[in-house]
Amino acid sequence: MAATTVAGKQVEEEPVAAPVRGRSTRQRAAVAAALDAVDEFRSAQELHDVLKHKGDSVGLTTVYRTLQSLADAGEVDVLRTSEGEAVYRRCSSGDHHHHLVCRMCGKAVEVEGPAVEKWAETIASEHGYVNVAHTVEIFGTCADCAA
Repeated sequence: MAATTVAGKQVEEEPVAAPVRGRSTRQRAAVAAALDAVDEFRSAQELHDVLKHKGDSVGLTTVYRTLQSLADAGEVDVLRTSEGEAVYRRCSSGDHHHHLVCRMCGKAVEVEGPAVEKWAETIASEHGYVNVAHTVEIFGTCADCAA
């Protein structure tokens, strides 16, 4: 896993498992809404704090479980900080994509990368690999933070 700094924390991409289904509840809807309201990666604790300040009664365990279910379903992207903490961000599409992530504020932009797809296929083929998956995250400083 590659590591970089996002919003002052070292992060590594976290692999995502197969989809897991869960029942729809008010608490899960509140977690999803809180995640929809931010552009940057947030930890479960940070989202729990946002919900608490809004007056939503959602337990931290429910936040973690909901985020894991969303990650398993491919609805959120997950990175891991250098301290091992998972941080989450809502995917705008379920399609394969890559990210530009600001190291300063954590803002992330989803991007498609046909050249990356071709490169990954070529490298895998040259080494005899098949059924290859990949993830590419590009880290830098966004225009707002650079100004």
